[in-house]
Amino acid sequence: MAATPQALAGLRVIDAATLFAGPFAATMLGDYGAEVIKIEHPRGDPARGHGPSKDGVPLWWKSLARNKKAVTLNLGVSEGQQLFRQLAAEADVVIENFRPGTLERWGLGYDVLCADNPGLVLARVTGFGQKGPYAGRPGFGTLAEAMSGFAAMTGEPDGPPTLPPFGLADGVSALTCAFAVMTALRARERTGRGQVVDLAIIEPLLSLLGPQPTAYDQLGAIPPRTGNRSTNNAPRNVYRSSDGRWLAVSTSAQNIAERVMKLVGRPEFVTEPWFASGAGRAEHADELDAAVSAWIARHTSEEVIAEFEAANAAIAPIYDVSDVLADPQYAALDTITTVADPDLGPLRMQNVLFRLFDTPGAIRWTGPAIGAHNAEVYQALGLESEALERLQQQGVV
Repeated sequence: MAATPQALAGLRVIDAATLFAGPFAATMLGDYGAEVIKIEHPRGDPARGHGPSKDGVPLWWKSLARNKKAVTLNLGVSEGQQLFRQLAAEADVVIENFRPGTLERWGLGYDVLCADNPGLVLARVTGFGQKGPYAGRPGFGTLAEAMSGFAAMTGEPDGPPTLPPFGLADGVSALTCAFAVMTALRARERTGRGQVVDLAIIEPLLSLLGPQPTAYDQLGAIPPRTGNRSTNNAPRNVYRSSDGRWLAVSTSAQNIAERVMKLVGRPEFVTEPWFASGAGRAEHADELDAAVSAWIARHTSEEVIAEFEAANAAIAPIYDVSDVLADPQYAALDTITTVADPDLGPLRMQNVLFRLFDTPGAIRWTGPAIGAHNAEVYQALGLESEALERLQQQGVV
């Protein structure tokens, strides 16, 4: 039997974005079968210089640009702009993250691209969106983590606001962008028309932070920094075992909270009136934490996890990446998979985000070299080898 096509087979995506939300959105679409053409300036995409490298080979690029056809193109020159129009005319989706007005200045605004291709979806991923007083500012995920309220509520109560040490806002925005693209494509099935997706990186992370705007609107409440505790339930913290391992305990469900307190030998807490709600338990977090911490400190991490599992209570060890790669559950899910790479040989990286049983995603190849697919992509537009060589010499591609 012929292999089942991947879910997004036949979808063509032009990834003209950089650092990191737009490109990661394109990566996810490529993981499920979309043909993704990655456009980078002839001097190379900035992402190639981010993160660790081995023997000069950028490791982050291997994952971020996987399943993409890499072509070089200078959009700042007229011949480059014409080639981009030709590519966009045959695409379903273009993802870009230039500052508002940049595509228009190059003669590549949506009015132009839509005239060539009425079904095109143009996803515009910027720090602050396409309108408003901040629209023209440079925008990065760090600014979104600051402005969304995330940093203000993260960290210890007596410490400063805390930023994440990775691209949290970019990752959340990438997921949002991929969803927005698929939503626009679904609408196209009914209308036959594409549309613009305006995604501001300051917005998606804010949407994940719970009911903060509503609580402030109705109660004037501003959430404080609580470290690893929660204002919604307790005990909820990290605790250290006798062998020095840190473990996280969650008691979001009332019955789990009751099991934990009985397990650690403090069943009397369960009968207290305040124990009956998560908010009530959070007000007594000092007492509950002290009880759980003392019990865990008397046992090894292996003993703690075994006892919690026997009691059907929720616990997990605090992992670093070496623990993730050694964990049997991740191994069963193939969460970290091995891919053949022409530069580094067998290469381990995160697998596709979810499993589709009939049309599964797959990593078909790792991030390619600069311009690796120039000949394939541009010759499909009708460029002869001589013309392509001339454009390369002129710095157009």
